[in-house]
Amino acid sequence: MQPEDDVTTSSPRQTDLTRTFLLILIIAVLIVGSVWTLLPFLSALVWATTIVVATWPLMLRVERRTGGRRGVATAVMTVVMLAIFIVPFSLAVGVLLQGAIEGAEIVRAMARDGLPDPPAWLGALPWVGPRLTAKWQEFVAGGPEAVTEALRPFVRSGASWALQLTGGFGVIAVHFLLTVILAAALYANGETAMGGLKRFARRLAKDRGERTLVLAGQALRGVALGVVVTALVQSMIAGVGLWLAGIPRAGLLLAVTFVLCVAQLGPLPVLLPAVIWLFWSGSVGWGIVLTVITVIVAVADNVLKPVLIRRGVDLPLPLIIGGVIGGLFAFGVVGLFVGPVLLAVTYTLLDAWVSEDEPTARAE
Repeated sequence: MQPEDDVTTSSPRQTDLTRTFLLILIIAVLIVGSVWTLLPFLSALVWATTIVVATWPLMLRVERRTGGRRGVATAVMTVVMLAIFIVPFSLAVGVLLQGAIEGAEIVRAMARDGLPDPPAWLGALPWVGPRLTAKWQEFVAGGPEAVTEALRPFVRSGASWALQLTGGFGVIAVHFLLTVILAAALYANGETAMGGLKRFARRLAKDRGERTLVLAGQALRGVALGVVVTALVQSMIAGVGLWLAGIPRAGLLLAVTFVLCVAQLGPLPVLLPAVIWLFWSGSVGWGIVLTVITVIVAVADNVLKPVLIRRGVDLPLPLIIGGVIGGLFAFGVVGLFVGPVLLAVTYTLLDAWVSEDEPTARAE
């Protein structure tokens, strides 16, 4: 009879284990299926959440100024969002696209008519100037056929790249539109969404989960202020300097500067060649002016960004900057905000976990 008793007593445990496994499997399938279904909207949702979290205090202020009318405040903040966040990115992409189209036209004209004589400043370049001039003269002597033969290996890849660029521009436009719609919905129902997230965080980790969620929002706000606002200020100062100095294609260079500043590469890859070009072309006065502007723009990155980030979150600045740069390489542009949030949450949880054992260690 003893073996039968063993089977009888072990059967409920096996049933509970099977049921638990099936419940976990069903929940995992539901989560994966939901994420897979929402995958086309996740990027826009992350952008909308970033914008709303970064500007939520401003939205509350606008709501108070409009007599507590959330609809009016939502409309105002949507317009502000378009002016501050969406329009600069859209203009930058549009200018870059226009520059790519014009570049393609220039290449087509060279393939048809051949290269003109090399400019005088090319030969004056140190070290590489004479070599580049000699190579240019070889193409001039060969006529359009030499240019066409040199460009032939790049024609197919260039056409594919142009197709991806134009198609990507349409995708970006739809992405921006979806971001605006989601951000407006979050502005209108921000408290409800935040309340649900807080309940979920509290369910996971009690008070620590809620504090971690609040810290993630602060990190998101600090990075949005530090990165985007600093990039806007730097690019606008650089754009004014390029325009005053008479640099050709100042609008295109302004867009490139904004993209480089957002990508944490800084404005120097654009401003330094412009300064060198001014000195070589004989515009010494404007070269000095643009040099001063370049120094101001470079210093602004080291002064303005830490101040703005500190206003959002009180975390080690290298942690946030590392999250910005690492997130950019890991997740693309959206990683500018995802990376710091991940590092901030991980740092907070690890710090809380390590600190829990400190009183015990001191007691021993």
